[in-house]
Amino acid sequence: MKKFIYGILIFFTAYTLYTSVILILFIWIDPPTTAFIQQTKESSFESILEKSNIKQTWIPLDRISNEIKIAVITSEDQLFLDHWGFDVAQIQKVVEDIEKGKRIRGASTITQQVAKNLFLFPQKLWFRKVLESYYTVLIELIWSKRRIMEVYLNIAEFGKNIYGVEAASSYYFKKSSSYLNSLEGAELAAILPNPIRYNLNNQSVYLKKRVNRIIQASKNLDKKKIIKALD
Repeated sequence: MKKFIYGILIFFTAYTLYTSVILILFIWIDPPTTAFIQQTKESSFESILEKSNIKQTWIPLDRISNEIKIAVITSEDQLFLDHWGFDVAQIQKVVEDIEKGKRIRGASTITQQVAKNLFLFPQKLWFRKVLESYYTVLIELIWSKRRIMEVYLNIAEFGKNIYGVEAASSYYFKKSSSYLNSLEGAELAAILPNPIRYNLNNQSVYLKKRVNRIIQASKNLDKKKIIKALD
């Protein structure tokens, strides 16, 4: 039994060191791919030889329009600059909704989404949530908020085979993400919860209302604080 426990401790120590080194390297090196992107590709040998149909262009955070940064924080995680990876208030609300039998809402922070997209898989399993929490803590310990936002905006899914705000801006608006205005930023942020279902090229009434809510809610945020923190 002692040998088993010792082996488990050695494994977790080695795994923590390994993942920490990877995250430290990713402070300076942009991730070449993500777990989510790899799972969208075909697993056949032929697919390795074929040109990928994944649309993704990495762009530094300081070249991305401030409008999309503000819109994403408004839509996805308004306490992004203040929390340590988890929005406790939102988690409590989810627990309360479960107890009341209401529909479960998402409570993932931007950091949790980075952890999931970069290292994990889309299936909603309890084990994934455990790993997601592990990676979330490490990311918050090792990366700055600026780096977290930079990686998020470059790996988030914005449509079928469309990853990152630069590819999304080029696809939907035919321009670089450097030049996104407040409406375009809100539109991209609005599709993030379900980029396959929501279609910017044929916006539903619900999506239009969601875009408007993001624009209105962003007025209540301290935009100067956000921009300064992400500089």
